[in-house]
Amino acid sequence: MKAAVLFSGGKDSSLAAILLSTWYEVELNTFLFSQDTQINAVMEAARSLGFPHHVREFRKELLGEIVDLIVREGFPNNAIQQVHREAIRELSGEYKVIADGTRFGDRVPLLTDDEVRNFGDRFGCSYIRPLIGFPKKEVERLVSRHLIISYGETGEIQNGDYETEIRGELVKRGLSPESFFPPVHRQSLVTGRKP
Repeated sequence: MKAAVLFSGGKDSSLAAILLSTWYEVELNTFLFSQDTQINAVMEAARSLGFPHHVREFRKELLGEIVDLIVREGFPNNAIQQVHREAIRELSGEYKVIADGTRFGDRVPLLTDDEVRNFGDRFGCSYIRPLIGFPKKEVERLVSRHLIISYGETGEIQNGDYETEIRGELVKRGLSPESFFPPVHRQSLVTGRKP
């Protein structure tokens, strides 16, 4: 059975894909707000993992709605949650199993148990979080054994995290992303898989 993994090119979604590949035919799915967004590094990360990779585009209006929500609330948490829900909803029409790289201790994006049940009931799909029982320290240990990673701040590293395009839209509106997002947010990008 196929399983769609929401894929940013980072270590968490990569490790989730590797774990799931034992039981499922994993397909990586990266969502963009615009097909014009360059994600060559994410595509290379997918190639290094060896799983099929699909690049998908959100509905055109979503980016504006998300940035409006961030500006209105003054912080990005609910907006990132909304983008994540939208990605899961879109994949539910094609896949019976949808997964991501959220792990124990994550705050955003992280669906509640009720939201997870709701997706299953409404869309007939299973939403799996294979890392949810793994704290960050254990994820880091597994990643160091199985993946080659580069790290950098959001905006400096070219991964497929939702935040990158959202920050770009804030700048287009003449707003400083730093006034909405945490000042330090370390991102990862898979550059290879260890043998």
